[in-house]
Amino acid sequence: MLPVTVLGQAKSASWASRQFNKFFNDTTSSAEKSFRVYPTLGYSPETGVEPGASALWLFRARGDSTNRLSEVQTFAFFTFKAQFGLWIDNAIYGDKDKWFFLGRTRIQRFPLLYYGIGNNTSGDHPAVVDANYILLRQRVLRKIKPNLFLGPEVDFQHLFGVAFNQPEGGPAHTLPIGSSGTTNLGVGAALVYDDRHNVLNVRKGWFGEIGYLGYTPSLGSDYRFSSVNVEVRAFHPIARNNVLAWQVLGNFMQGDIPFNQLALMGGEMMMRGYYQGRYRDKNMLAAQVEYRLLPFTFSKRLGATLFAGTATVAPTVSAFRLDRVQFAGGAGLRYLLFKKKDIYIRLDMGLTKEGPGFYFFTGEAF
Repeated sequence: MLPVTVLGQAKSASWASRQFNKFFNDTTSSAEKSFRVYPTLGYSPETGVEPGASALWLFRARGDSTNRLSEVQTFAFFTFKAQFGLWIDNAIYGDKDKWFFLGRTRIQRFPLLYYGIGNNTSGDHPAVVDANYILLRQRVLRKIKPNLFLGPEVDFQHLFGVAFNQPEGGPAHTLPIGSSGTTNLGVGAALVYDDRHNVLNVRKGWFGEIGYLGYTPSLGSDYRFSSVNVEVRAFHPIARNNVLAWQVLGNFMQGDIPFNQLALMGGEMMMRGYYQGRYRDKNMLAAQVEYRLLPFTFSKRLGATLFAGTATVAPTVSAFRLDRVQFAGGAGLRYLLFKKKDIYIRLDMGLTKEGPGFYFFTGEAF
């Protein structure tokens, strides 16, 4: 899915100018709240044209400029094929970092492409899984030391109304676990280190997380499995306005795992250029590096990035193989959306051996 911002025709040029300036000229201070809603237009081969709207809410607890910038992003869309979606991502810091709420919500009827499980699946003839999907994942973290947070984590995923459409002109896929629909609730805990001060555009700092989730029938899950997620991100200022950022990610799962909850390679954040789920399995290792010029030395609002990543999936940790590692890379353009809050819109093009992928979002990929 590629959301693209569009501005509709205004009743008058002066009205359009006022609205444009109101949105793109950020006149609020870094401590004040900021809320913006703007139309979007997206396209994907599975859905066709996707009109929609995005909203971005930025604020600091108690309006105190010494508190970290909290953000809530919302993206809603529909298609002319009776498909729809609502995405919400939140990173909310309490006063003096006493609490940290980190999570995401997905409510959508949107086709998923299924290429099979493993690191040797063909890119031709994927199955198209048409389904309703609800994901609610939230961490409620309490500060235990400066920049260190600990707390419970909950993950609820519900896949229903599933139609598993086998590919035409190609071999049929073996139906995976959860192909007829599944509901799973996971409960666990997360330990997070975070000294970032602007989640949407980090110029200096570290983020690290170790999280565990357990899914059991006693909690209402259809299947019994568990997951451990480990992640490290680092951001290093290089010269004026430039940032070198890198990320390492590991997903490790055991048990009977529904196909939609396996470790998924690809998407708008990691391994850009690959469809999210192009490769999937119980375990994944991934890493990426990105060089950001924010902004160019000759511009106040325009910038760019260069990025490269590598990842692999495997059924067990001992089965990881170097000759099955995938690579992706690319470049992107940036436009400074909120100058005083240092937040950019990004347009990325990721390149892989299977072709390009395009992404348009508010904020950096990681």
